[in-house]
Amino acid sequence: MEQTYQYAWIIPFLPLPVPMLIGLGLLIFPTATKSLRRMWAFQSVLLLSIVMIFSINLSIQQINSSSVYQYVWSWIINNDFSLEFGYLIDPLTSIMSILITTVGILVLIYSDNYMSHDHGYLRFFAYMSFFSTSMLGLVTSSNLIQIYIFWELVGMCSYLLIGFWFTRPVAAKACQKAFVTNRVGDFGLLLGILGFYWVTGSFEFRDLFQIFNNLISNNEVNFLFVTLCAVLLFAGAIAKSAQFPLHVWLPDAMEGPTPISALIHAATMVAAGIFLVARLMPLFIVIPHIMNFISLIGIITVFLGATLALAQKDIKRGLAYSTMSQLGYMMLALGMGSYRSALFHLITHAYSKALLFLGSGSVIHSMETLVGYCPKKSQNMVLMGGLTKHVPITKNSFLLGTLSLCGIPPLACFWSKDEILNDSWLYSPIFAIIAWSTAGLTAFYMCRIYLLTFEGHLNVHFQNYSGKRNTPLYSISLWGKEGSKISNKNFRLVTLLKMNKSGRPSFFSNKVDQIDDNVRNLIQPFLSIPNLGNTKTSLYPYESDNTMLFPILILILFTLFVGFLGIPFNQDVDILTKWLTPSINLLHKNSNNSIDWYEFCKDAVFSVSIASFGIFIAFFLYKPVYSSFQNLYLINSFVKMGPKRNFYDKIKNAIYDWSYNRGYIDSFYGTFFIGGMRKLAKLTHFFDRIIIDGIPNGVGLMSFFVAEVIKSVGGGRISSYLFFYFSYVSIFLVIYYFFNL
Repeated sequence: MEQTYQYAWIIPFLPLPVPMLIGLGLLIFPTATKSLRRMWAFQSVLLLSIVMIFSINLSIQQINSSSVYQYVWSWIINNDFSLEFGYLIDPLTSIMSILITTVGILVLIYSDNYMSHDHGYLRFFAYMSFFSTSMLGLVTSSNLIQIYIFWELVGMCSYLLIGFWFTRPVAAKACQKAFVTNRVGDFGLLLGILGFYWVTGSFEFRDLFQIFNNLISNNEVNFLFVTLCAVLLFAGAIAKSAQFPLHVWLPDAMEGPTPISALIHAATMVAAGIFLVARLMPLFIVIPHIMNFISLIGIITVFLGATLALAQKDIKRGLAYSTMSQLGYMMLALGMGSYRSALFHLITHAYSKALLFLGSGSVIHSMETLVGYCPKKSQNMVLMGGLTKHVPITKNSFLLGTLSLCGIPPLACFWSKDEILNDSWLYSPIFAIIAWSTAGLTAFYMCRIYLLTFEGHLNVHFQNYSGKRNTPLYSISLWGKEGSKISNKNFRLVTLLKMNKSGRPSFFSNKVDQIDDNVRNLIQPFLSIPNLGNTKTSLYPYESDNTMLFPILILILFTLFVGFLGIPFNQDVDILTKWLTPSINLLHKNSNNSIDWYEFCKDAVFSVSIASFGIFIAFFLYKPVYSSFQNLYLINSFVKMGPKRNFYDKIKNAIYDWSYNRGYIDSFYGTFFIGGMRKLAKLTHFFDRIIIDGIPNGVGLMSFFVAEVIKSVGGGRISSYLFFYFSYVSIFLVIYYFFNL
């Protein structure tokens, strides 16, 4: 067994040859490398699969033996300083490595088809493999310096992947925003690492925890200083895991390709912050007030993420705020000391959210065939609906992911979220009320996303060109602005798209009449996918290819069954608790997690009732029969409300404006921080130009004028020079005489 642990160093480095060889091949043999691009995708999947098998083998050994293995070697040795590199294999490492590899493999398989028509196909897989290497290196690190190195590599990879389509200004701004926001947290992380090294003299986790606990027990540290250092360490996790107030980068990260969104939100970047707090729990748990601070940030993030998801129209941004809220639950659990519950929810949420994001990618892929490559339209839920009969597999998988995140048994997230909700009552009744209320909001906005995307009809796209509006959303059209003139030439096309065989307005039709060439030329820009060798056009969405559906089906199995890891059936301790026993014992906690099934069922009925209530409200508001009310409620930015609005309408629109405008937090940052920094820059520029540069420039200018005056005095006559000389000497002697009287 120990021999297996000795080869664990290959976990982070095995995927590394792929990006290196792709980069070298593109530099030396670009044509041959591009022609064999599918081979690189296969190698990426193969190498990550080997890492997954190795990680599963290590996890099985840990479950059977409850062992922890660490191997280090010296890197820098000095008289007063020693830095070691190595790897640490414990339950937390094995859990994270399995999550990264399983989700990563499925995303890579999915990406092969999703990115097949993109010119950056090879660049995408190079970034993805290096991203996996960086994250695996992070979770296997044995000290804080090593974590910081891989932490920055993960940030760099996220910057490259979020801005993958960097020619789009929105994507370029999004990756810059993510990079700058994370630099704020990373600077705090670096200061915290240096602070704890100054206190303990070690970067190694094992030595750091032991030395610090001894210092705390002997009261030999400044509690104010170590609390500040702990907060700075936690700042890195706040930025990486999109916790309030450094969460603003997360929704903008959706400008990257959808597979990237799935990987970042499920098992890599945002999970890094949760991993860091879990890794440093033996440090945080002995510092007064820091655990309360972590739980406070978690509960704020839980509620804020849920409220900001209520009115989002972009399907990926809605899921992004959902991720933010669920990460808040994990951070809340860690702050409450519920180590097991936090990691359990990390596991279940990773697979459910990966399923939802890959499902949204399948929907976006289908919508692009209708509206062309236009993210604002292909990701806008307002322009969706009625997809059930066209993408049934995607619809059913998205429904399962939605129900799991809502907390409906026996799906995965029910088991983990229910534990966190129950633990919150023991910690703080106020936090518990907020957490349980947010569970209802989660069910509401997730069900809303599902209903807007898959149910109803797509007849809200089009206008009634006879002058009558057949839907409150009359200002939205894929074919032009409201009131735009329509020629006889394309009137037939609009009529064709508006009518199905029953004669009712509908975007989709089972029967498509013959279209002449002139009309076909008109619809080409809207119904074709750019950059295709063989242009594919369609008047209706279609199910994704098998390469994209296979990962979705595998994730369905995880969503159905991974929650059973935390349930004790015929034993006192479940598999997950037995797996985490070494880490739980390190926190001085009892690893016995037997369940009182009566209490569990009573609490489960309450939580499921809250989730069901949220689903019912969403179903009532967004069911197709209530589409008119739905559009009035949802599309406030497109529909002008009447001047007389009652109090309910004002409250409703205030909630909508708060949610749609991201709680005005981005605007506040833009005005206060960005605007303030620009004003400060202008002030410092003025001070530098007038004062700093003004003094030497003024001296130089004075010298110039004095020289000009002196130059004009010189006439070339020696008698004049002698006269001025004796005059100066006389004046000097007179002054000297009077001062010495």
